[in-house]
Amino acid sequence: MKKILFATSEAFPLIKTGGLADVSGSLPIALNALGHDVRILMPAYADLLAGLSNLPSKRINQTGGMVEIFETMLPGTTVPVWLVSHEGAFDRTGNPYLAENGKPWIDNAERFALLCRVGVEVAMNRIGFGWKPEIVHCNDWQTGLIPALLEDEVDRPATVYTIHNLAYQGLFPKELFQKLGLPQRFWSHNSLEFYDQLCFTKGGLVYADRINTVSPNYAVEIQGKEFGCGMEGLLKQRKDRLSGIINGIDEDAWNPATDPLIPNTFDLSDMTGKQKNKFALQKHFNLSVGNNVAVLAMVGRTVQQKGIDLVIEAMPKLMEMPLQLVILGSGEKKYEQTLKHWQTLYPDRIALKLGYDEALAHLIEAGSDLFLMPSRFEPCGLNQMYSQRYGTVPIVRCVGGLADTVEDTTPANLEIGTASGVVFHETSVEALLAATLWALDLFNKKPQWKKIQRAGMQKDFSWKQSARKYLDLYNLALQDRH
Repeated sequence: MKKILFATSEAFPLIKTGGLADVSGSLPIALNALGHDVRILMPAYADLLAGLSNLPSKRINQTGGMVEIFETMLPGTTVPVWLVSHEGAFDRTGNPYLAENGKPWIDNAERFALLCRVGVEVAMNRIGFGWKPEIVHCNDWQTGLIPALLEDEVDRPATVYTIHNLAYQGLFPKELFQKLGLPQRFWSHNSLEFYDQLCFTKGGLVYADRINTVSPNYAVEIQGKEFGCGMEGLLKQRKDRLSGIINGIDEDAWNPATDPLIPNTFDLSDMTGKQKNKFALQKHFNLSVGNNVAVLAMVGRTVQQKGIDLVIEAMPKLMEMPLQLVILGSGEKKYEQTLKHWQTLYPDRIALKLGYDEALAHLIEAGSDLFLMPSRFEPCGLNQMYSQRYGTVPIVRCVGGLADTVEDTTPANLEIGTASGVVFHETSVEALLAATLWALDLFNKKPQWKKIQRAGMQKDFSWKQSARKYLDLYNLALQDRH
């Protein structure tokens, strides 16, 4: 049995802004199910604490004042959660990283440096919990200082640092380095300095015993200039310590055979429920009901990373194709406004819901024929995995986790029964349109179509498989501890 401290800034269902929360709320459970002792450390945000009461706690002195650590459990599990509370740091409502004006909180460096310092105290068993981990698993920039700060500790745990999205690096002005009272030797391009800024991510990239990201392909991509975000040199330098592990999905929450959020459950032995869900989805959005026209769906942020600009540019040609388009998501206002414009032009062909709706997301996955993910970069991605599980054929760009989880429908893959989607390579409207036409052609060839659906629905995207790979990574970190 391994003792693992899992340090994160969010975990579902306690708080979620993105995929990090899904991993933080699932991987510890999967590791626990395999017999390991995992404890989650995260901030005690005001909205989170408001839903909890009468929690036991411990108080410790830290730079900047008194810190209280509340003890609870991840809802519905036996996984302990330690919530770090400090007046003025995490006791504000709303988004954990952004103020109401949409800009980062001006004290984010201080807030998450505090989380990291507490992480070190817990890791070294100086809080009074009577528990010391063998592994500290840090996630994204908010916990990036932990591996750096642990460097000075005698008999420290091994450290693992997971990059969920390298585009977010925790960059702050130089004066904050002094304000945080970090050791002066850290102000070096070989340490936490990045183009005269303090970079939290470098704490993990430079000092962690093992670095990983959320797909094998993304681990390769970030060593190159296109996806490296300025860190490609450092990542190449540490490539012997860098690997990729695909995120799992919650196979209980995303199971078409038992999903309580869809009107008709179904499985491989009886797919009639899928067609009924398609009709329910069409009715929900007042689209014409029928199975002759393919429903093409998108769920996610309407931002350039996700390729929404390509979809908008392709819209005139898409509207010439025999399809209905369903989009659920939110993001940049300019893209939202343009999508609204297109919906008013084609109210019987385009369905749009701005924002996020969990139940509707499930209905879209269950009722669509095709799912579009033309991402410019995608560290892992989850919707392409949900889609395959629900017999919805993904159309994806060949990047990151999309390339790792979708088998292209080539003649060879179709022949051996592994084809599970349509994959295109270029970031262009032409490539997106060609892939969509090919997918529509396959949709009309029912024996081939059923073969593709079957291949996707039979894939194992469980967390159990990914958790075992993390255990292998922890073993390597323990061997490599320097």
